[in-house]
Amino acid sequence: MTFVKTTEQDSKYNHLEKMTVKELLVNINNEDKTVPLAVAEALPEIEKLTMQIVQKLKNGGRLFYIGAGTSGRLGILDASECPPTFGVPHELVVGLIAGGDIAIRKAVENAEDSKNQGWLDLQTYNVSEKDVVVGIAASGTTPYVITTLEKCNENNIITGCITCNKNSPLSKVTQFPIEVVVGPEFVTGSSRMKAGTAQKMVLNMLSTATMILLGKVKGNKMVDMQLSNNKLVERGEKMLVKELNIDQTTASKLLKKYGNVRNSILNYNK
Repeated sequence: MTFVKTTEQDSKYNHLEKMTVKELLVNINNEDKTVPLAVAEALPEIEKLTMQIVQKLKNGGRLFYIGAGTSGRLGILDASECPPTFGVPHELVVGLIAGGDIAIRKAVENAEDSKNQGWLDLQTYNVSEKDVVVGIAASGTTPYVITTLEKCNENNIITGCITCNKNSPLSKVTQFPIEVVVGPEFVTGSSRMKAGTAQKMVLNMLSTATMILLGKVKGNKMVDMQLSNNKLVERGEKMLVKELNIDQTTASKLLKKYGNVRNSILNYNK
């Protein structure tokens, strides 16, 4: 069977340069509306991978995202947001990108074609069977990601992936694949669009559901968030005012004394 990159098929839209601004925006928006439906189709697979991640992290493991280009950047984005949002260590969720940190801002030629660098990148973190590694690749054909997950399998490390093609080479080497088939992009081959949106949505689900199940949320509040700016301090104070039925001055004093919302709640009136 011939493998087809669905993110690079011919689009139903031709001659985009002849569209008005309104037509461009309406058509892009119409395509974007299909993404949540595609993600919904993959919910059973997302659930399976989430359960694996939760179990490993409960037992002292870590979550690694690995990808190239847009996919790699999205993994790094999700990983970098976990510490301030949920108060977890920076090393608990780690994002890696082909070409290293410089590739976050600038494309690194041929980095995604390397068949051994991904595993070498993981080894700098002493990756082990306690961890989970999730490969991210819209087409599901990126050598940097595929060969890394193959190596993880050889070393008894749980592997997952997020891709936007059915039965891709990446899915075939992954223990817990997530396939969100979004179809052709508005601009043919521009996987930063629907595919990127789909990947971001799945990453949101994986990390958020995991952190909730690890006890990092109370009710629907980010009680472990880092109070790193005035806005977040004010948000923390409001949480305490509502949760403990106290005034803002008291809430402010509690936050200053105990450092975050959770500790303030636990120590109030002790």
